[in-house]
Amino acid sequence: MDSLATVAIVPRERFSFSERSLESVLQHTPNATPIVYIDGNSPTHVQQYLENRCADRHIGLVREDNFLSPNVARNKAAALARTKYLAFIDNDVLVTPDWLEKLVHCAESTGAWAVGPLYCQGEPAGAQIHMAGGKAHFYQHEGRRYFRESHTLCGKSTVDVLPSLQQSQVELLEFHTMLVRTDIFERFGKLDEEFLSVHEHVDLCLSLRTAGLGVYMEPASVVTYVGPQPLEEDDMSYFKLRWCDAWNRLSMNRFREKWGVCPTDPGIEHVLTWATNHRCKVQTTWHSLLRPLGRARARRVVAACEVFQSRRQFALAECLPGKPFSGQVQPQHSKLRAA
Repeated sequence: MDSLATVAIVPRERFSFSERSLESVLQHTPNATPIVYIDGNSPTHVQQYLENRCADRHIGLVREDNFLSPNVARNKAAALARTKYLAFIDNDVLVTPDWLEKLVHCAESTGAWAVGPLYCQGEPAGAQIHMAGGKAHFYQHEGRRYFRESHTLCGKSTVDVLPSLQQSQVELLEFHTMLVRTDIFERFGKLDEEFLSVHEHVDLCLSLRTAGLGVYMEPASVVTYVGPQPLEEDDMSYFKLRWCDAWNRLSMNRFREKWGVCPTDPGIEHVLTWATNHRCKVQTTWHSLLRPLGRARARRVVAACEVFQSRRQFALAECLPGKPFSGQVQPQHSKLRAA
């Protein structure tokens, strides 16, 4: 029986979790399911593991010798899909039995164009909720358009709330794991590659809902995003680029212009602050040195220093989409290996 879905695994922010994530997907995904793996310049030991494992399990492996933004990687995977659905999954996610089957069943029974699982976070896997769907909508204030986003049940214990969760239509899903109809690429074109680091999931969900196409959450499917602490040395270059100040600001500028959001919307600065703080999580030495200042003040100092360093390392002019980048962001060639 032919599979209805292709699984597309792409880099999110690091490579050191790639093996655990892929083994989880292989363990809990039907053998007949096509899998495409996009490897965006992983370190040599990860590259070798992927080449061997993908050959062993007949996985289509695309190797880029440059770092990729997530939507670029997803578009590369989408170009290879020949099934009704495409399940995007990041390379730092752990899945559970029947995760894919539950998402496909939801899409088939509801006519949804995008379906997400119950997202959990951290370890032990499945213990704490990251998001049970979310809110993402616009509102008017004094004649200007603003955007509001929130994660439903974030931080709650999965055991406490899972029994009460039901399949439901939601406003927001995330690319940690998201099943979409491949028809979206005929209807909307490629995923917007001007979203380099943030709000790419928001953009897709808004596009679908604006067109009247269903977006659903299926809690019977459970996955866990495992964050980057500790971050290995081999991950540092990609992680800093992935969340660099230039990519974050270009992404939010794209969102503001595309969706007509007020330039002074506090939500824009909130996202930029979140991204900076996320990038700062790996600066453990700085935090230790500044601890005598107090937690809040140390966090502000580290964030300010990190933004300054990020702007020096990744100049805004060099990071513009389509422009050659000295840090080898723009792909120069691809290698497709399908056993």
